[in-house]
Amino acid sequence: MFLNNLLETAMLLCFAAAWPASIYKSWVSRTRKGKSLVFMLIVLVGYMAGIAKVLVSHSTIYMLIPYTVNTTLVACDLVLYYRNYRIDEGLPHIFGEH
Repeated sequence: MFLNNLLETAMLLCFAAAWPASIYKSWVSRTRKGKSLVFMLIVLVGYMAGIAKVLVSHSTIYMLIPYTVNTTLVACDLVLYYRNYRIDEGLPHIFGEH
């Protein structure tokens, strides 16, 4: 069981290492081009399913940490996708951003 959790954590940490690059690209490019909303939503649902698995199993509660980190990173990228959508469409900024 420990080896399973260790390997699962390693996988989640590798995915978590990729999300900051995606977030950075979203931030500096100021466009949603090259991003897939459907992909990000599927990944988000997958991470939430992982969180649900941990909560249901009650045995590996520490696994909530990598799932929560990844869910937060994907959520940040989704917020930037929405911001970039508004920029692409020429809509007014939400928070007075210039």
